[in-house]
Amino acid sequence: MELWPWLTAALLLLLLLAQLSRSARFYAKIGLYCAFCFTASAMAAVVCLLRHGGRTVENMRQGGPGGRGGTASASLTFPIISWFVRSFKYVYGLRFEVKGRETLDEDRPCVIISNHQSILDMMGLMEVLPDRCVQIAKRELLFLGPVGLIMYLGGVLFINRQRSQTAMSVITDVGERMVREKLKVWIYPEGTRNDNGDLLPFKKGAFYLAIQAQVPIIPVVYSSFSSFYSCKTKLFTSGTIQVEVLDAIPTRGLTVADVPKLLDTCHLAMRTRFFHISKIPLKNGAPSGPAAQENGAPSGPTAQEAQ
Repeated sequence: MELWPWLTAALLLLLLLAQLSRSARFYAKIGLYCAFCFTASAMAAVVCLLRHGGRTVENMRQGGPGGRGGTASASLTFPIISWFVRSFKYVYGLRFEVKGRETLDEDRPCVIISNHQSILDMMGLMEVLPDRCVQIAKRELLFLGPVGLIMYLGGVLFINRQRSQTAMSVITDVGERMVREKLKVWIYPEGTRNDNGDLLPFKKGAFYLAIQAQVPIIPVVYSSFSSFYSCKTKLFTSGTIQVEVLDAIPTRGLTVADVPKLLDTCHLAMRTRFFHISKIPLKNGAPSGPAAQENGAPSGPTAQEAQ
């Protein structure tokens, strides 16, 4: 039995409902976004296999046509995955205004950390993703059909969060590899998506990795999506996202004992910037968001409890 007539009918029904209800519009756009992700992943996977023959970080890179690379070598590599994902923003009327991008483009290994708000973060990630950058993601994403396949082909490193010993082994291997191959590693230290208008306490993995490899940490902050996207109010319209790449935070000479202080320093810097670029008011010098915490950053014990 032909499947396309049913899919076409379902899409037309969604479009009809979208004209009648705000909730229907929201779910129609989310459904369309997911459909785009699966379709684009399948198409990009074919291109990656034909162009590079399999799994490599070069499938994800930004250099080359449409990217930021300007060298002869960069022009030979097309940013396959990022090109497909970045095209989504035109469909949804989203704009990204980036400040400090040059910090990410420096040719050095580093750990990049950023806040994590929704499934739309993938577009924001690809907007500023530097060359030779891999992401660390939970193992469950590997089984999302074409999406898991394209993540695998793009060099994403998967960890099993249910097995801490295995996760730490992956972190150790990544630390050695990033120095050897001059890789950048992108991590969401909150550990999960969070749209409560504030940053969650950070988990420690990114900071252990940076100290183990003795490489700098580069915080990247995305402004709140709440003005155009909200699961709670079923809002999904066009909008502008402010992105700021903060100054690199060195780790040379630090030891494991310095992890809590490094974590707090990064959290405070990112949280302060998040409220500033999101134009969320402050009260008594501290952000007044729904999850505002005393003194603007989680204490050592709170961060430990987040593990």
